Amino acid sequence: MNPAAARDRLVDDLARRHDFSEHVLDALRSVPRHQFVPEGQREDAYADRPLPIGAGQTISAPHIVAAMCDRLDLREGEHVLEIGTGCGYHAAVTAELVGAEHVYSVEYLESLADTARENLADTGYGDISVRRGDGHDGWPEHAPYDAAYLTCATRSIPTAVIDQLRDGGRVLAPVGDVSQTLVYGEKTGETLDREFLSGVRFVRMQGDSE
Repeated sequence: MNPAAARDRLVDDLARRHDFSEHVLDALRSVPRHQFVPEGQREDAYADRPLPIGAGQTISAPHIVAAMCDRLDLREGEHVLEIGTGCGYHAAVTAELVGAEHVYSVEYLESLADTARENLADTGYGDISVRRGDGHDGWPEHAPYDAAYLTCATRSIPTAVIDQLRDGGRVLAPVGDVSQTLVYGEKTGETLDREFLSGVRFVRMQGDSE
C-alpha cells in the first residue's frame, strides 16, 4: 500500500460524497491515519469505516471525523477539549485545524492514553496535551474552551464539559445508548441551545457517571 496515494483517494472520495469544507479535507489529507491504527489494521487504514484499536475501542470512520470537525467549524488558535482520545487520530485532525498546542484530550483508559501520546509524538503532533482521566470531569485547568467534542456516546452531555465552554462555545456529542444521535450545542450564558443531527453509532463513554 502507498499510504499517501490511498489517503488522497479516500479524501477525494469524501469530497465527492460530502460537502465538507476545504480546510477539513486538507486536514484529513495531512494526517497519516495508518500510523494511528494497530499494525494488523494498516491495510484497511484508508477505508472509510471504523477500525478496532484495542481495549474494545475503535477509531472513527474518516467521514465521521470530518463531519464533526466541519460542524464545529474549528479555526486556527481556538482552544478545544476532546473527550475520548482513543488512538489520537481525531485529535491530530483537530490539531491541523486549530494548532496542536490548543488541543486538550482526556482518555479514560491508561493504555490508550499512553499509545495516543506515542502516536501523536511519532507523527509530529506531540504538542497535543493528553491526560488519563474521567471525561465527565472535562479538563478544568485549561478552560474556558471555544469548542468541545466527545468521541464516545453519553447519556447526556456532561455538565462539566458544558461549564468549561466559554460563552458562545460549541459542543458536539453522540447522545444515547442503543439508539444514538449526534447533538450540537451552542452555549449562551447558562443555557445550551441544542440541535439534533444524524443518527450515529459510537462506543459507550466510560467513567463514574455511566
